[in-house]
Amino acid sequence: QVQLVESGGGLAQPGGSLRLSCAASGFTFNNYVMAWFRQAPGKEREFVARIFWDGGGIYYADNVKGRFTISRDNAKNTLYLQMNSLKSEDTALYYCAKASQSDYAKYDYWGQGTQVTVSS
Repeated sequence: QVQLVESGGGLAQPGGSLRLSCAASGFTFNNYVMAWFRQAPGKEREFVARIFWDGGGIYYADNVKGRFTISRDNAKNTLYLQMNSLKSEDTALYYCAKASQSDYAKYDYWGQGTQVTVSS
């Protein structure tokens, strides 16, 4: 069965960095678009970044562009999110998601999330 397991969250100071990882299993990782989403307390889940199966097609939400970098290692079945210049508004539960085969704009599997807290 499909499993997505995020790690790497934690507490960071404003201006600091964190690197999130998402270990994928149960499907052919290099065939699928993958993405990161986040949800802050009291807010709806929002898109963060997306990457195509071959590492191309990278797209970011405007509020993270220039600070976050999405990448993947298909040999390791792992998705990454490098987060730099963190701000308090980046505090959220971060999820990785697998896109559906028929429509890469739709996501059919989600991880359990990893908490990122940005605070001094």
